[in-house]
Amino acid sequence: MAGENYIEKIENINAPIRWGIYFGTIALLAGLFFWFIYKPINEEIITLDDNIQALERKVAQAVKKAKNKDRLNAEKAQADAQFNEALKLLPDSKEIPGLLKKVTELGDESGLEFRVFTPKSERAKDFYVEIPVAIEVQGPYHNVGVFFSKIGRMERIMNIYNVKMNPVSSNSSVLKTTCDAVTYRFKGSNNVKQETTNKKSKK
Repeated sequence: MAGENYIEKIENINAPIRWGIYFGTIALLAGLFFWFIYKPINEEIITLDDNIQALERKVAQAVKKAKNKDRLNAEKAQADAQFNEALKLLPDSKEIPGLLKKVTELGDESGLEFRVFTPKSERAKDFYVEIPVAIEVQGPYHNVGVFFSKIGRMERIMNIYNVKMNPVSSNSSVLKTTCDAVTYRFKGSNNVKQETTNKKSKK
């Protein structure tokens, strides 16, 4: 009975007011749906989408770093190989006497007479040490050229600087040639070579 009375009361309400209540109820329900269901879910979707994009960026950065790591490892391996090859061209302290002896032998083979062969003080640079030797030889110009050519073909690096040539006397074909022969070694090259040898022996 109460329900029938309620329906009768509604029917007695003017049509515009009934439609107003109808649409108002729909609007209220829509508003409640938007604020308590749709909006939280939509915000969660946006948050998840942002997280997914952030993860995709991190994955892309990780892939890029991995590629760079492979490239850097390859470059490091190449640099290590070049460094080891460079070590072979530079004598260490123990090899200097033998190297200097080899220079005198090349001079003798070239037909030159050694008058001066004096090691000078080592000159330390940033990463290496210069080992200069003052040289004075006597002999024909051709023999001096042969001597310098043989030094240039040595396995170890040795450069010739400050070359001066003068005849030993007027109209003489024999020249007095003075120069500085300079070889090099890395600072601490003994330790580096020992470490390299140890690494090879462990493999």
